[in-house]
Amino acid sequence: MKLITKKFILTAGALLLASCQSSKQQELAQTPPMGWNSFDSYGVYIPQEAAMANLEDFAKKLKPHGYEYFVIDNGWFGEYKLKPGTNLPNEKHAHDIAINEYGHFLPSETYFKDGLKPVIDRCHELGIKFGIHLMRGIPRKAYDLNLPIKGTNYTARDIANTDPKENCTWCKYNYAVDMSKPGAQEWYDGLMQHMADMGVDMIKYDDIVPHPDEVAAVAKAIKKTGRPMLLSLSPGNNAPQNEEAVKSFKMGNMLRVTADIWDEQKGLDQCFEAWRKWSGYSEPGFWIDMDMIPFGQLQLMSPEPKVKEKNQKAVRLAGHGYKRWSQFTSEQMYTFMTMRALSASPLMMGGDLPTLDEFSLKLITNKDMLACNQNGVQGTLEFEGSEMETWVTPNKSDESKGWVGIFNRGEKTRKIKLSKHYLGLDSLDGLSLRDIWGEKMLKEGDWVTIPANACLFVAYGKQK
Repeated sequence: MKLITKKFILTAGALLLASCQSSKQQELAQTPPMGWNSFDSYGVYIPQEAAMANLEDFAKKLKPHGYEYFVIDNGWFGEYKLKPGTNLPNEKHAHDIAINEYGHFLPSETYFKDGLKPVIDRCHELGIKFGIHLMRGIPRKAYDLNLPIKGTNYTARDIANTDPKENCTWCKYNYAVDMSKPGAQEWYDGLMQHMADMGVDMIKYDDIVPHPDEVAAVAKAIKKTGRPMLLSLSPGNNAPQNEEAVKSFKMGNMLRVTADIWDEQKGLDQCFEAWRKWSGYSEPGFWIDMDMIPFGQLQLMSPEPKVKEKNQKAVRLAGHGYKRWSQFTSEQMYTFMTMRALSASPLMMGGDLPTLDEFSLKLITNKDMLACNQNGVQGTLEFEGSEMETWVTPNKSDESKGWVGIFNRGEKTRKIKLSKHYLGLDSLDGLSLRDIWGEKMLKEGDWVTIPANACLFVAYGKQK
């Protein structure tokens, strides 16, 4: 009788623990996730020393404002040829990758000689969550070696889909997984358990949006680990095109709906197009994501060649362009952050943190911008005309309050009158208006000047 009672208690305890862990997974991303990602500043080549330096500055500069996730992007498992006497890459893609006996990714010797454990442990010491990038599928190296799928009698060759049409065109590390094959789910189960054992708190899965069967497999595998891990889904070259596509990805917590966004007007325009298309789709636990924030120093591992010899082609590295400070003007930066705030897009800073300029830091930590973003309501387009757009985000706790962005999408400076109609607030009377970036009070009927490709970001409420 005692053995039965003990077994019952142990079983009940295990069920309770599993229930608590499942509940924690469901509680993730109740507001738009906030963090830092290494790609804009280091491409796929971040050295361990740079990761640690950025982490320390993350703790000082961003964590006090609610930023939570520290993410190492693609390439962390890659072995690269380096330029002589430097730690700079001399090839775009790694010539080899580090994996274990089951094909699971391991930190590279090139850039993480001590592994990722010191970075992950330091994250957790600082109260920061650690995120990592993965490519969809199973390593081609595991296929070539015909490595076993952990816990099964199957091998990589039993589950890999080598059809070129099913595989990533721009990153050749992996083959797709044929989810109809025995051992396929077990591959993802093993890989996600490997991530959980490493201490990973967030996974940015790339090239996976066109393959909902693999998204489902990853989500199922994460749940099996019992470790809450935020799941960010990226499209590769194929962003979702319709409502049904978006619905099918609510197994994740973030869904990228843009191409890579860089520090140029094209990037702003792409974000506006995505916002217009997917406005209204975000909800607690699932957020429409418009990529990272390219402020500060970018592409640090890709210095522009000082001398280009005749017929010599510089190695084209991951990312966009060469080492530089962000090319956004101050007006474009205001527009970028206003759009991110009103659209409730996740805030993932991309620039180098140790060298970050004060202006950029002030924008990404502005308390009003963060309040609007973390309000978690996607703004809607309420007025459009003469290259002007007004987007409104109500406060979810009090609809008499909220935020407005008036955007000049044209190439000429505009002077406008702050009428209720132009503000998109026809139903509200007695408005109090506060210019967030200008740090001053306004009132209905005031005339304001908005430069080309700039905006006015206003907090509104009833006059007291």
